[in-house]
Amino acid sequence: MNQIEAHEVPDLIAVQVMRLYARQSRLIDSGDAPGWAQTFTDDGVFASPSYPEPATGTGQLVAFAARFAAGNASGTVSRHVITNVDVLPGADDDHLVVHAYLQIVATSRGELSRLVRLTTITDRLVRLGGTWRVAHRQVLRDDAAPAGTATESNA
Repeated sequence: MNQIEAHEVPDLIAVQVMRLYARQSRLIDSGDAPGWAQTFTDDGVFASPSYPEPATGTGQLVAFAARFAAGNASGTVSRHVITNVDVLPGADDDHLVVHAYLQIVATSRGELSRLVRLTTITDRLVRLGGTWRVAHRQVLRDDAAPAGTATESNA
């Protein structure tokens, strides 16, 4: 087994992660704040330099997503686009580390779409009751100074 194969997860798990990200994007973009928050663990963390403080726990995650939706009430449609998803094993079979790109694209009525942000995300996922949830999301903006990169799958 080569080094790359040693860091592979089964295809089914990778597909489950992709479905989680598709669902998260649809939920936050459609304004379903409680649904989006439910894709995190009860004590889940969303940390991004775009916002003053991390959102921690279901209540703060719902409030964060609701504020995001309220910001789109002006006729601008925002879309979260997650690509280049690299799913790595975590500490055990119920934990994963995922690295991906997250783009936020905004379209105002009658205007061309524009890229608002290009970021990277590093997620720690936990499987609870057969469902993958985000325990911790760290967002890094491409316009910020690099903070180093984690190379180990359980970093």
